[in-house]
Amino acid sequence: QVQLVESGGGLVQAGGSLRLSCAASGGSFSMYSLGWFRQAPGMQIEFVATIGRSGFSTRYVDSVKGRFTISRDNAKNTVYLQMNSLKPEDTAVYSCAASPLDATMIRPAGYAYWGQGTQVTVSS
Repeated sequence: QVQLVESGGGLVQAGGSLRLSCAASGGSFSMYSLGWFRQAPGMQIEFVATIGRSGFSTRYVDSVKGRFTISRDNAKNTVYLQMNSLKPEDTAVYSCAASPLDATMIRPAGYAYWGQGTQVTVSS
């Protein structure tokens, strides 16, 4: 079983940047596809980005394309989400998730393991 712990959230002004990290333990990290999701208050959980096992396949929700970059370091058992040009509408709790399937999935149901999330707040 994989345990996931996010870090790197915080308060930032619009236009600023943050890098989220998600450290994994308890499993073979390189055998998992990974995703980032976010949930704003009163809203449904939203797919943000996903990366395949090798790191070559990625997908993004349209609203973050060109601003966010997902990456992984299999040697460090960590997945990252670099967020640039942040907007107030990016404010949410961001969670990472892991799936044993070798696929870049956008639906939360495809992921078996979840972290507890880290708050990102973007002020205008």
